[in-house]
Amino acid sequence: MESATITSLVAPVVASCGLEVDRVEILPAGTRRVVRIFLDGDGPKGRGPSLDEIAEATRAISTVLDDAPAMGSHPWTLEVSSRGASRPLLEEKHFRRNTGRLVALSTDEGRVVGRIVRVADEHLTLDVDGAERTLPLQRIGRAQVQLELNRSLDDEQE
Repeated sequence: MESATITSLVAPVVASCGLEVDRVEILPAGTRRVVRIFLDGDGPKGRGPSLDEIAEATRAISTVLDDAPAMGSHPWTLEVSSRGASRPLLEEKHFRRNTGRLVALSTDEGRVVGRIVRVADEHLTLDVDGAERTLPLQRIGRAQVQLELNRSLDDEQE
């Protein structure tokens, strides 16, 4: 069982749920294997998949894998989740799906921390200390969402 094989099996059913496969991990767990599938997508508000979308995709993935000879005869456990807030932002869609969130990124000019205002035409606009700053995505080396445990729901909805 290889992650590329699993990806090719589940990608069509995941796409039919309006999502995409971000990555697949296969890990040994005693006598079993754990198949972890991480999904991404725009979701109902353009900010990533909802729990309902993940649940729907999980049922479809489970059905496909249960019927696939590629899974072999060894016992396995399926885990399906979103791509996760701690994953680096690599593509324009990752930045767009995190609009409104605080990010830290490295550029050829150094480190920048700001809130994503908008993403369009391969450019990222951040609010950095109250001033907007626009950067071409190609100049961003590493970018990651900064978790804000004390941010209110009112702030998130703005």
